[in-house]
Amino acid sequence: MPDLYSEVRFMKGVGEARAKKLAGLGIVTVYDLLSHFPRQYEDRTQLVPLAQLPEKTPVCFRAMVTAVPRASYGRSYQTITRVPVTDGHERITLTFFHRKGVAEQLLPGKIYIFYGALTERDGLRSVINPDFEPEEAPGQVTRRIVPVYPLAAGLSNTMLSRLIGQALAQYSAQLPETLPAALRAQRQLLPVQEAYRIIHNPPDFDRLAEAQRRLTFEELFVFSAGLSLMKSRRQTETAAAFSNLDIAPFTAALPFALTGAQQRAIDDILRDLARPVPMNRLVQGDVGSGKTMVAAAAAYCAAKNGWQTAFMAPTEILAEQHAQSLARLLEPLGVRVALLTGGMKAAAARQTRALIAQGMADLVIGTHALLSAGTEFARLGLVIADEQHRFGVGQRAALTEKGQFPHVLVMSATPIPRTLALILYGDLDVSVIDELPPGRQTIDTFLVGERMRQRVNAFIRRQVAEGHQVYIVCPAVEESETDDLKAAEVWAQTLQQAVFPDLRVALLHGKMKPVDKEAVMRRFAAGESDILGATTVIEVGVDVPNATLIVIENAERFGLSQLHQLRGRVGRGSAKSRCILFSSHSSAQTQERLKAFCATNDGFRIAEEDLRLRGPGDFFGSRQSGLPAFHSVNLAQNLDVMEQARQAADAYVSQPDSGPEWETLNHRIRTLFDSSTGTFN
Repeated sequence: MPDLYSEVRFMKGVGEARAKKLAGLGIVTVYDLLSHFPRQYEDRTQLVPLAQLPEKTPVCFRAMVTAVPRASYGRSYQTITRVPVTDGHERITLTFFHRKGVAEQLLPGKIYIFYGALTERDGLRSVINPDFEPEEAPGQVTRRIVPVYPLAAGLSNTMLSRLIGQALAQYSAQLPETLPAALRAQRQLLPVQEAYRIIHNPPDFDRLAEAQRRLTFEELFVFSAGLSLMKSRRQTETAAAFSNLDIAPFTAALPFALTGAQQRAIDDILRDLARPVPMNRLVQGDVGSGKTMVAAAAAYCAAKNGWQTAFMAPTEILAEQHAQSLARLLEPLGVRVALLTGGMKAAAARQTRALIAQGMADLVIGTHALLSAGTEFARLGLVIADEQHRFGVGQRAALTEKGQFPHVLVMSATPIPRTLALILYGDLDVSVIDELPPGRQTIDTFLVGERMRQRVNAFIRRQVAEGHQVYIVCPAVEESETDDLKAAEVWAQTLQQAVFPDLRVALLHGKMKPVDKEAVMRRFAAGESDILGATTVIEVGVDVPNATLIVIENAERFGLSQLHQLRGRVGRGSAKSRCILFSSHSSAQTQERLKAFCATNDGFRIAEEDLRLRGPGDFFGSRQSGLPAFHSVNLAQNLDVMEQARQAADAYVSQPDSGPEWETLNHRIRTLFDSSTGTFN
């Protein structure tokens, strides 16, 4: 008999064809199937009288079929079956499209329980394609909480539910208990087998919350413990301890004074660099807070101690900008700066690599070209990764392997609330730059509806007439029949041909080839385009001081922290800059979110508000690159569980328990991080 880790294709009712479809969801083994948690739940426990059916909201109702169902044919010979029903007080019609056999299943005079949404058109009240089952039947699709699973083409929710139910019946007793009994008792957590049964078949929402809490705690505990162990094991590695920590010449060369927050971050870094163990520090700061100068101070210190620095930027154009600005600052101080990108001509790249290998370049700024096999460093002592969420753990590890345990500094312009930072960055020490340099202008932000379109277009024209440039951001790339978001390509054509035919409109979106993206951004930075119609690929982008306005379409589709990143594309020059949000979404929560965003330019306050209103999903997504994926269904609603899991993980790492009961947990942590990062052995 197959066990929990057998391939799912051996289960009854699966087979090769269905197994391939399941593999598209990441389901290969029976354990994968059981760990495929619902993305949401439908409450079908309450029966609503026909007279009280809400329009367009699915609910359960009890009704009797009053006449023989009538079948007819619509366009393309599609079958349409209409069934009159009543609950003794009201009458409605059920309409089924493409449902052969319905007429034989719904018998006159028999009572059924239905689940569907009411629509009303031309005075006719109807429910389209409802689920149903006889009143006397045990509730499978009605009168219960129904899990809704992530699906793929060719896999229905009913099919997946049936397979998971089959797997639970046959294999749930084999589910390994990761959390020892003492820890479960201390934290009042369900046993794993009970949690899995409830998560897939909840008897009520209170029990569902208990199961979600158990599984969320387990994932966060393993995640936090793994990161903490990675951090503690690095303390056994030996790195170069820098003895010359005098950066006074660097500070004196700056055309401005460092902020207190910048100085504190630099002090943290210098203390790390003085130790004979590798630094692994995150510098987290708001847009425009001066993180690059903090990185420059670290690179200066490395050079003065005879070590090279590799500075990895997410795009070629950003790497070029860093190289230009840092060369102006550091080369007069004796630091030799080099640029290495994939777009360089072969001869220039060979020459640069030769300088790096000979130790003739102190600070090497580049993109993924720094990771290539042909790039060898003479004495790599410091690795800097800009916009850390764009680089996976494995990529940073590949760069550090070019040296002997070099110090690592990663930077992020996405402010993270402290509640999450302690969990997300458990493998890193964190420095926060929580103030902006003097004179950094605030960006006025406005929330408008479609009725303001003409006025906004007129304002765009005025900005261009005054010699400035404008970003217009859309959250979609291609048109969809089911989505009314403005597609970037179509919208750019509309802007160019119908709205601003006399202006120069460029397009930038995520499906373009990297070389084409770079070309578009270069032309915009050079002032060859007036308007850049873009998707969020400009979130981490080039510095264009001449851009003074950013217009964001369908703003409700973005998280507040993402909106803040986009807003940071303007306000980089001396001219007054503005951000305009278009949203026709009328929900109270959406309006509250967007008004909160308009009220402040403080990224940390915005992050806290995003956490309160949307949960931590976006933040976890930004950290997940190269780390284990989360499966828990309720991660975004359990901030208290996050803190409990982190505390328990810290206690576990400081005094790891031994014995058979703890070995399952130890094995889970090791295998999870081994397979995900290749850095935890």
